[in-house]
Amino acid sequence: MLAVGTPAPAFTAESTQGTIRLDEDLGRRPIVLIFYPKDETPICTKQLCAVRDSKAQYAEFDALVLGINPGTLEEHRRFANKFNYDFPLVTDEGESIRQAYDVEQTLFGLLGQQRIVFVIGADGKVFYAAKGNRPTHEILNALRSERARRGG
Repeated sequence: MLAVGTPAPAFTAESTQGTIRLDEDLGRRPIVLIFYPKDETPICTKQLCAVRDSKAQYAEFDALVLGINPGTLEEHRRFANKFNYDFPLVTDEGESIRQAYDVEQTLFGLLGQQRIVFVIGADGKVFYAAKGNRPTHEILNALRSERARRGG
């Protein structure tokens, strides 16, 4: 996975809320990228429901939160509609985003990609990177630290 301090790669991709052009937000506000293996799986559902339920907390930091995996846009839409996800789920067709962020596949790609959370600071650099289903308070603490580092 990308190391802390690395400039975050920009990408353009389709999502459940239209086209995402990350370069429009990089260097302007914090970004949380949640790479998750598959839609409609128990841990992924739990992870993304925690994001949905913490919308107000992420909004305190003006953080853009994106869920990313190689599922199709239609799969993402069904998943988002079923659980009322009000943040974009990005389709990584061709897996170029996964590769740019050095997120590995699991079991030869049969179970999707690794579960990794990146927090990108307002300076456009990776500020936090951790594997696994990270608890919301840990991600919010990373955002607090990033804001304190900027003097905000």
